[in-house]
Amino acid sequence: MTYRETLDWMFARLPMYQQRGAVALNAKLESIQQFSSYLGNPHRDFQSIHVAGTNGKGSSSHMLASVLQEAGYKTGLYTSPHLRDFRERIRIDGKEISESYVIGFIARHQEYLEAHALSFFELTVGMAFEYFSAEKVDIAVIEVGLGGRLDSTNIVTPEVSLITNIGMDHMEFLGDTLPEIAREKAGIIKPGIPVVVSETQQEVAGVFEAIADERKAPLIFADQRDYPEYSTTLNGNYQKRNIRGVLGTLSMLKEFPVRDADIANGLLRVTENTGLKGRWQTLGENPKIICDTAHNPDGLELVIEQLLSQDYKRLHIVLGFVKEKPLEKVLPLFPSEAVYYFARPDIPRGLDAQTLRQKAFAYGLEGESYTSVEGALKAARKTAAAEDLIFVGGSTFVVAEVV
Repeated sequence: MTYRETLDWMFARLPMYQQRGAVALNAKLESIQQFSSYLGNPHRDFQSIHVAGTNGKGSSSHMLASVLQEAGYKTGLYTSPHLRDFRERIRIDGKEISESYVIGFIARHQEYLEAHALSFFELTVGMAFEYFSAEKVDIAVIEVGLGGRLDSTNIVTPEVSLITNIGMDHMEFLGDTLPEIAREKAGIIKPGIPVVVSETQQEVAGVFEAIADERKAPLIFADQRDYPEYSTTLNGNYQKRNIRGVLGTLSMLKEFPVRDADIANGLLRVTENTGLKGRWQTLGENPKIICDTAHNPDGLELVIEQLLSQDYKRLHIVLGFVKEKPLEKVLPLFPSEAVYYFARPDIPRGLDAQTLRQKAFAYGLEGESYTSVEGALKAARKTAAAEDLIFVGGSTFVVAEVV
């Protein structure tokens, strides 16, 4: 099969959660444990950092990988979802897994994959771990897909676990309260393995303390520690809290020491070293166009706060969501004085643009609906003056269509 044919086979046989939702989710560890055993347990061949959280885990994972690369370690990076190409999920020293490896992996294991009801995510995790083992990485930064306790990545025993912000997202799987969600995220805490929590949130701090104590895992809250100030080329005010979690994690990573210069250079070269996209990313000027993948209430609140602090004459917002998004929690966050261009992301889970327009009107958000994100952005560009600002967001899948 060609690379395109291989991806088509993967997507057809193993539907992605990101595309289809709960029907594609396999929230248990038995299948990935069996698959990993079949592959020879490749996750035991390299050291790792395991990163969970509601917001900030992707940026934090890329920051960690960039710093470790600057320190000279051969560094694997596993993240999800991808924006444009599947291979974005699996990288070594910033370089995406090759098309030939993806093709070869499916060809070698197609019989097993056809005989077992694996999820798309389980397949991807197995592929990443086999690739990191085959390429003999020194260390890999592994980002949790959803939750933590039952996430397929949770078969690793890392050097350090990092848990970023806890917010209300994926409540249908993780729980209806912050403590419930925190318990699922805290499922990555392993006996005796240090755990870093990026920020102290009073509603959930006790959850992490109790589980870490039970598992005799050393615990630090990074925002309570005194770390040097560092800058990063990743835009977005919210990155400041992510940096503290990264610094806390690096301080606990005893087997992989890094110098101050590695940290400084790594944080200044995150995009260059890892290829991270979609975090407060500027897509154009005159008018300025910014996109961000924030998609839950806590993340959107931070992004909109920063958006409203920008200098512009008029604000235009290209907006789209997935069907299960709790609109009553996210739409009130958006400014009524902006001009809206409602669009449906091009996935089965995409919320109909006309439906979104009708729901948004109840919150004072007015604009037109469009059949595609591309069409909505084109209309915004046509309408906006040079001194205006266009923001594109609401969903990872909206951003994926414009980056």
